Amino acid sequence: MFDWSQQRLLVIAPHPDDETLGCGGLMHKAKAAGAQVYVQFLTVGDTADVSDKGFSTASERVAEVKAVADYFRWDDWHIAYPGDEFHLRLDALPRFELANTIEHASPLSIAAVKPTVVLAPHRTSYNQDHQAAAEAVLTALRPSDAGRRHHPGLVLAYEEAADQWRDQAVCAPNALVELTGADVDAKLAGMRLYGSQVHDHPHTRSELTLRSLAVLRGMQGGVAFAEGYHAMRWLT
Repeated sequence: MFDWSQQRLLVIAPHPDDETLGCGGLMHKAKAAGAQVYVQFLTVGDTADVSDKGFSTASERVAEVKAVADYFRWDDWHIAYPGDEFHLRLDALPRFELANTIEHASPLSIAAVKPTVVLAPHRTSYNQDHQAAAEAVLTALRPSDAGRRHHPGLVLAYEEAADQWRDQAVCAPNALVELTGADVDAKLAGMRLYGSQVHDHPHTRSELTLRSLAVLRGMQGGVAFAEGYHAMRWLT
């Protein structure tokens, strides 16, 4: 069994809420075991939502992040590219710049945090920011001399319910992390703190969708609940 208590996790999230949707259960599980958890957001800006006014400002979304960070007890978090200039436009940034930020330019870069586990979005997402982030993480974690650059032993791509919306087949997750009922409840509670982003069912960010996906992945592993991941590197 993997010992989460000894790990230092770095979660790369294109936008606030992606980290909770993709690995909220694992973050809760790891912190409860004694791990360190750091979250590197890439961008946030004014966002259309289901509120009465129809959008949330960047400052309102940052306030949500603060509440979620306190709830999950993150060790630290940071937003690399705040503002509408970058929000939903990460694909316009040169790959070199985005990868460089993730690799060593950010205060929560791979070089600064030296994580043992990196969690990032999967490249099959339809969202252009997720695709750009996933490709940049692959570049930042490219194989090289581990004596010269930090090499996390475990690199996982997390999934979100809408990632399957593609014009080509998407492989099922090849790594499952077992969750307790408390881990799933914590994931849902964390998502509720993103009040501007959570939706009623049917929606990819509804509580029923998130719980159902946890049940499905759990069934595939022979347990009650799980989160699915694609293992990009697993060095034992």
